[in-house]
This record gives sequence, C-alpha cells and structure tokens, in this order.
Amino acid sequence: MADAGANSGLLTVRLVSPDRLLLDATAVSVELPSSAGYLETLYGAAPLLSELGAGEVRLHGGTSGDQIYFVAGGFVEVLPERVTILAETAMHPNEIDTNEAKQELVLGEKLWHEAGDDPSKYEYANIVTRRAEEKLASAKGENA
Repeated sequence: MADAGANSGLLTVRLVSPDRLLLDATAVSVELPSSAGYLETLYGAAPLLSELGAGEVRLHGGTSGDQIYFVAGGFVEVLPERVTILAETAMHPNEIDTNEAKQELVLGEKLWHEAGDDPSKYEYANIVTRRAEEKLASAKGENA
C-alpha cells in the first residue's frame, strides 16, 4: 500500500472493485460521486462514510498525477490521511464499452416505461439510466 507519510499533506488513495485493485497511490485531492452529489476531500478531512453514486473519481497531484476512473455503486471511507473507495463497478474511461453502455441506457428507458404504478421500479430504472449516462459521458470525456 502507498504510504503518504505522517505530515506530507498527501492522501493515500485505494480504489478497489470486486475483481481487482485499480489504484493504490497518493493524491493531493480526490473528487468523487456520492449518492448525495459530488464531494472533494483533502488531507486532514473529517471522517466520512458514504454510499457511492455513479460518476467519475478524479485524483489530483501526488504519485497518482491527474487520473480519472468511472465508478458506480459501493462505498467510500474518508479518513484524515486516507480515502478507500470500494466500488461495485470501477474502470478507466478507456475501458468502457460504449455499445454496452448504450444497451444499458436502452434497458433503463425500457424499465422506466414498464414500471407502471410501482415506485421502486421507477427508482431502479432511474439508477440503471443514470449509470449508463454517466458511463457514456465518462467514455467520451464529457465530465471534464
């Protein structure tokens, strides 16, 4: 694991998905999508545990340089010296299969139209649609 050092002002950042460790580095700041919207964390931040939304994790500075990863679902733990991102889905934008993401978007729209009077079905359809839209935007570099 990367070691930021006691007073370096750098965060240790780990990004993990169910099938691999995508990142183990340091960064000056990390922007990420929470279920309540985007947040940014810096060294010394107050502890926080949040559900991840769909969107891009952006790392700035440190050994990571400036990097972007698409994430959807999971959790993030922020501690004063460390950020741990446990994502259901995580990939570099150039790994995104845009045809698959377009199919996911079509599925989300289909689910929405078939939801009937069930609010939970609408909610699920919106989640599928949002993830597909964010994935496509990330692949195209539109979230910059």
